[in-house]
Amino acid sequence: MKCPFCSSFDTQVIDSRVSEEGDTIRRRRRCTPGDRRLNTNERAELLMPAVVERHGTPVVYDPPKKRGSLNLALRKRPVDTEEVDAAVARIEEKLLTSGRREIPSGSLGELVMDELKHLDHVAYVRFASVYKSFENIGEFVRAIDEIKVPSKPKGNS
Repeated sequence: MKCPFCSSFDTQVIDSRVSEEGDTIRRRRRCTPGDRRLNTNERAELLMPAVVERHGTPVVYDPPKKRGSLNLALRKRPVDTEEVDAAVARIEEKLLTSGRREIPSGSLGELVMDELKHLDHVAYVRFASVYKSFENIGEFVRAIDEIKVPSKPKGNS
């Protein structure tokens, strides 16, 4: 750690404390040559992978844009905000844990469709129709067939 007062790299950690939230560490340091004290806060820096668009250009992952896509598909559907928040968190966790520096936009779209499939079937078909550029009714039928839950056979109970 470089001392902001004398620019020396010779600093000593005197005390370390974890924040109440547990996401940062506050360190009390002493600059050995200048005998000055300073505080630092350390936080893990998590970098989302860049999203490579269809034409090959990488762009920064934009959480509000992703949430907007989900909200548009879920418009006027009975899905709680907490469920949408959880879906966005799962998508972002998958992106972070993938360990990749770049992810194709198609893979991100598949993650969104997978979450929508579990949240709301109508929203899934809405999103899929735009994402996959449906051109005819047959493509809608195939999307609906993907999410159909087989009905239980009626048996003699």
